[in-house]
Amino acid sequence: MDMKKRIHLELRNRTPSDVKELVLDNCRSNEGKIEGLTDEFEELEFLSTINVGLTSVANLPKLNKLKKLELSDNRISGGLEVLAEKCPNLTHLNLSGNKIKDLSTIEPLKKLESLKSLDLFNCEVTNLNDYRENVFKLLPQLTYLDGYDKEDKEAPDSDAEAYVEGDEDEEEGEDEDEEEGEEEEEDDVSGEVNAE
Repeated sequence: MDMKKRIHLELRNRTPSDVKELVLDNCRSNEGKIEGLTDEFEELEFLSTINVGLTSVANLPKLNKLKKLELSDNRISGGLEVLAEKCPNLTHLNLSGNKIKDLSTIEPLKKLESLKSLDLFNCEVTNLNDYRENVFKLLPQLTYLDGYDKEDKEAPDSDAEAYVEGDEDEEEGEDEDEEEGEEEEEDDVSGEVNAE
């Protein structure tokens, strides 16, 4: 199925401005370009075009609210400056399995000031010496590269492994300050200890 048809189907009688998430994985792009996507999709926050044969993101419309862009398993080898121009608020970008060979190709991403997470698994660039160190230098705004931060700590949502300590993680999120020791004190104060 080609991309235009797929977009039409995904709309399901909604107008483009009603759509916040659009998944176009495994459909066919025309000559390696994005098609059928217009700047009417102004509310779009998540776009996934995995394995659609893209060689370029040049046809990407202006998507100011786009936060997550999945471009893995395509044939993109450059032209990433378009992303900074068209999707200035991107926080997550997945370019795994593309034809990205050197750091200069990803350099334009430094204009994406909100970019926190970048994935380049299975791109040739990952074979370069000191790859991780150099990408973090090049893109200081990044927190996670290929699912791990500078200290090799895993991104919280990258994998099931992150949820091994599930319950603790949830508590930490809600009241990190009270987590250590203070909770016990609270119990003492509000519990029967007072009555004695």
